[in-house]
Amino acid sequence: MEYRHLCRAKRTDNGEWVEGFYFCMTHPEGRYMHHFIIPVGADLSLGTPIENIQVEVDSDTICWCTGLKDNNEKLIWENDIVKCKYGKAIVKWGEGEWKIEWIEGQIWRKDLFFWSIEGQGYRKDLSFWSMGDVDLKIIGNEFDNPELLNVYETVNVIIGGK
Repeated sequence: MEYRHLCRAKRTDNGEWVEGFYFCMTHPEGRYMHHFIIPVGADLSLGTPIENIQVEVDSDTICWCTGLKDNNEKLIWENDIVKCKYGKAIVKWGEGEWKIEWIEGQIWRKDLFFWSIEGQGYRKDLSFWSMGDVDLKIIGNEFDNPELLNVYETVNVIIGGK
């Protein structure tokens, strides 16, 4: 299966994550939209009512699958927070490719071989960081673990503060 076409989002009925194929329906008068995922493995037999297949999801939590996996063979999703020996980053889509936005970038050394010259930042293409040499692991996501995005907390851990 090609994972890159999958989405995941939180269900509106219980807040649990569901993975599958995303679609949305707009009210005929355009007043509101409903967002759904058809879960992987759903019974798609002819005659199965759509209400028994689709799951309504919170549109603010929709994440696309990158098609890449971390070192533990877990799929990497948009808005996942990943960690390698060089720090933490969040997975985002931008400029036609999957990228990582470094969370603790302003405190790192700039002379390491893997930093790129683009902008102020460091190498940002996710495909580079998901290769086995870097030891990339998913440690959470921005919805379930917003505390992992706290730079000040990270700075204290790195420099030994309390």
